Amino acid sequence: MSKLKGKSVIVTGASRGIGRATAKMLAAAGASVFLVAEGTREELEAAVAECFEAGAPRAEYGIFDLAGSAVPQRVADAALRAMGRIDVLVNNAGIRIHGPFGEFVDADFERLIAINLRAPFMLSQAVLPAMREQGGGRIVHVASQLGSVATPGAALYGMAKAALIHLTKSMALELAKEGIMVNAVSPGPTETETMHERWTKGPELREQRLAEIPLERFGKPEEIAAAILFLATTDAQFIQGHNLVIDGGYTLH
Repeated sequence: MSKLKGKSVIVTGASRGIGRATAKMLAAAGASVFLVAEGTREELEAAVAECFEAGAPRAEYGIFDLAGSAVPQRVADAALRAMGRIDVLVNNAGIRIHGPFGEFVDADFERLIAINLRAPFMLSQAVLPAMREQGGGRIVHVASQLGSVATPGAALYGMAKAALIHLTKSMALELAKEGIMVNAVSPGPTETETMHERWTKGPELREQRLAEIPLERFGKPEEIAAAILFLATTDAQFIQGHNLVIDGGYTLH
């Protein structure tokens, strides 16, 4: 498969989970990939090796804490130096901070909004010059089904993801004439390392979430990555400003 041959891609949050699966799948489609994460060097080197094994002509990584206000521009600059062009940006990085409404503190708010919302906003702006010079590009935001429905303990996380869905629509409206396609995916409960860590601490939550999914199973990172691949390629020529919910039917009720 060479749908992204000659293209260069940035994937944030790429050291594990959905981001790592996405980087590998885009690599298998022929893309050169620049992996961004706050993860360990060992995690990122292993992810880069997987991308090469999948067929990436080039794979590099950068360790960045996306909470920093100047970091998105540094990421874009590093990717452009490494790859020479930026065709696709996948804003996947995110953190979860859960708790009862009324008990969040300023530090919770500031860090979650910085990583889950400000970073994709500013990184999207930072890649625009390269995409405009190339005549277009693709941006895919990874939101969440919790940006569309409410659940106890997720007021802060859900608010940020709802805002990311709205940002998708606003960017798509403004950038369409420049050939820059902007869409989002909203995963439901997915079998990632982060989710396994949460379920280990609260196994009853796992059973509760499973009971809420009509397909009676959790999603796989590769299933989310496949949707991102579709939105990143020329197969998706007439999809703009869409939020694709991939949740096994979680939001149907």
